[in-house]
Amino acid sequence: MGVMKRITNLFQAKSNAALDKMEDPRQTLDLAYQQQLDNLTKVRRALADVATARKRVELQAEQLTTQGDKLAGQAKAALGQGNEELAREALTRREAIIGQLNDLSSQHASIAEQEDKLEDTATKLQTQIEAFRTKKETMKASYTAAEASAHVAEAVSGISTNMADAGAALQRAQDKVATMQARSGALDELLASGALTDLTTSNDDIQAQLDKAGAKDAIDAQLASMKAQLASGATAELPKSEGN
Repeated sequence: MGVMKRITNLFQAKSNAALDKMEDPRQTLDLAYQQQLDNLTKVRRALADVATARKRVELQAEQLTTQGDKLAGQAKAALGQGNEELAREALTRREAIIGQLNDLSSQHASIAEQEDKLEDTATKLQTQIEAFRTKKETMKASYTAAEASAHVAEAVSGISTNMADAGAALQRAQDKVATMQARSGALDELLASGALTDLTTSNDDIQAQLDKAGAKDAIDAQLASMKAQLASGATAELPKSEGN
């Protein structure tokens, strides 16, 4: 196989593949059905033409038969008048007409046979077209249903993919929230322990420890005062804090 032949085959293969993707089977079936109807129309036109030809032959035969009968009558009339020569002429013409009638009869038989074949062809073609139409509509309905199912399947697949993506995004968001919460809690603990300096306040870590120790001393003083009051029988009252 030559290079050009291989290139041609490759081009045809690619063209057929492209057509398969673009072709809608429903349109193809409708086109095939229309072509069959066109063929049936051609057969019917041919049948009409043949029937017309047959009728024309029949009319010609009727005219020739009438002429032949007239010539036969004229021959008798000529003999009745004793004019044998005229009678012979009339019979000679009639014999020619009989020859024409024989030819027309053969033509008529041939045309009638052709007409019968065309009628049979038209009947069979009509039956085939009706059967094809039923199959065509059934196949179109099946294709439409399959196409709808495919679209639904694609939509469901798309929804499933989107839901999976959304679920993954939600899980990532939950993980980030948990991480931020853990980080916030850790920072609070570190700030409370003094391991980290809280830059949002004016106190440094040393001052924070001093304040914590001062608060402990104030509580110890309050406890000592309450114990002394209880021991003397006086009503225990909380001492006033500094600044009050």
